[in-house]
Amino acid sequence: MNKVLVFGHKSPDTDTVTSAVVMANLENKLGIDAKACVLGKLNKETKYVFDYLKIDEPEFIQKVDEGQAVILVDHNEFAQSVDGIENAKIKKVVDHHRICGLKTAEPVGCTATVLYKMYKENNVEIEKNIAILMLSAIISDTLLFKSPTCTKEDIKVAEELNKIANINIQEYGLDMLKAGTDVSDLSADELIGLDAKEVTIGNYKTIIAQVNTASIPDMLKRKEELEISINKKIEEKGLDLFFLAITDIINSNSQVIALGKDAKLVEKSYNVTLEENTAFLPGIVSRKKQIIPVLTQNA
Repeated sequence: MNKVLVFGHKSPDTDTVTSAVVMANLENKLGIDAKACVLGKLNKETKYVFDYLKIDEPEFIQKVDEGQAVILVDHNEFAQSVDGIENAKIKKVVDHHRICGLKTAEPVGCTATVLYKMYKENNVEIEKNIAILMLSAIISDTLLFKSPTCTKEDIKVAEELNKIANINIQEYGLDMLKAGTDVSDLSADELIGLDAKEVTIGNYKTIIAQVNTASIPDMLKRKEELEISINKKIEEKGLDLFFLAITDIINSNSQVIALGKDAKLVEKSYNVTLEENTAFLPGIVSRKKQIIPVLTQNA
């Protein structure tokens, strides 16, 4: 019998990669032959986690065969999933995002928080490495509990996980987040695709991308090459708007670079003026709560 493949979304982040590993582990503990996979190159933040634990990265896959049994984590849209997903056999979807326009009764900031509950419901022991993987995901998705997406439940679960992980959350978390801000060896094309999601906002075909940094001014030194790559992507995908949020993880602010024929939507949504295609957005750090909903409301 073929293994059930477990994977998150394209342009993988720490939550999507660690959740695939954690979910596959749970399935195996429950007697299901499952294997974690990834749909793209791991970013440096996620690599930091796997290096810290001295464990292997999941296998990279580009497509799945017809009828392949799969479990989706941290996403529920085909546009964000693997090639061939339309003909796969989807066994489960474990996600913390809205599904088909429905809102969950208890929204949480991270897939790992949902997975923690699944381990508890199935009475499966959480080993130290699994606890650190889940804790890393929560730290990443909540920006060390400073993001508006962070809930009391995320904090509670993190505290419970750390009874097993036994790490200094603040020190480990800051080191992990800072590792993800080292993008000096990435090309502009790689940067704008590092954490990018294609979404439809009103009638606008849009990509919302985000890059974390410890210094917005340093990142803006690459503005010209970033804009060249963004304009190439706009032409290639037929986009109406490309929104790149350069997010300062230390001070919890973002600088946006907005290009496309409907870039004015950014000005309308945030009451700012784009100067040379950019504007400062104080306090804006969350794509899920502070970017996509605000743009959608004003589209």
